[in-house]
Amino acid sequence: MKLVIQGKNLEITDAMREYVNQKVEKAVSHFQALTTEVDIHLSVARNPRINPKQTAEVTIYANGSVIRAEESTESLYASIDLVADKIARQLRKFKEKRHDNKTNSNAKMVAVVEELPVVDDLIGDRTPELPPEVVRTKYFAMPPMTVQEALEQLEIIDHDFYMFQNAETGEINVLYQRKTHGGYGVIQPRNANGHGNSKNGKTAHNAAHEKSGAAKG
Repeated sequence: MKLVIQGKNLEITDAMREYVNQKVEKAVSHFQALTTEVDIHLSVARNPRINPKQTAEVTIYANGSVIRAEESTESLYASIDLVADKIARQLRKFKEKRHDNKTNSNAKMVAVVEELPVVDDLIGDRTPELPPEVVRTKYFAMPPMTVQEALEQLEIIDHDFYMFQNAETGEINVLYQRKTHGGYGVIQPRNANGHGNSKNGKTAHNAAHEKSGAAKG
């Protein structure tokens, strides 16, 4: 298992590296068969008087999937403790999900299809504000997957959105959690006629509908 530690606005000391190794290795010790690489990113604000938070972020690459967790407190060591516990829970959930998928691989799902209108304006009367510069760039593999598989990935990366290549259409889609009304939504590119892919839209809504219903139950 490859373990990489990086720091931003701080120096990674030997004591800090040893503490991270101890905590993270313990967290993933029962899942080493699934884990290929573990990236740890530690950061502090440039001006601690304005922002005293110190952040520990862990990203695990496991058999083609990405599992991520992040915690911020006023103590970097406390953040490391919390993120180690969180990533252990995420890995346990990931392993259970893989087991359930194998068990139910032959099961068929039936859902009610509901057509949703295409929204032309996503921001309403709000004024978009962009950051002054790009502060971080991430690269990751994007194997084709179904919307259901993307939903499962969204649950284990500790984000409110997930970008993926739709296996049915080959398009790049964005799956996101809906804050106001709950459930999930999918952002799709328009085709040459100014409309989304109807088949992709139905599939996406079915998966999101099933997932939302399961969460409520």
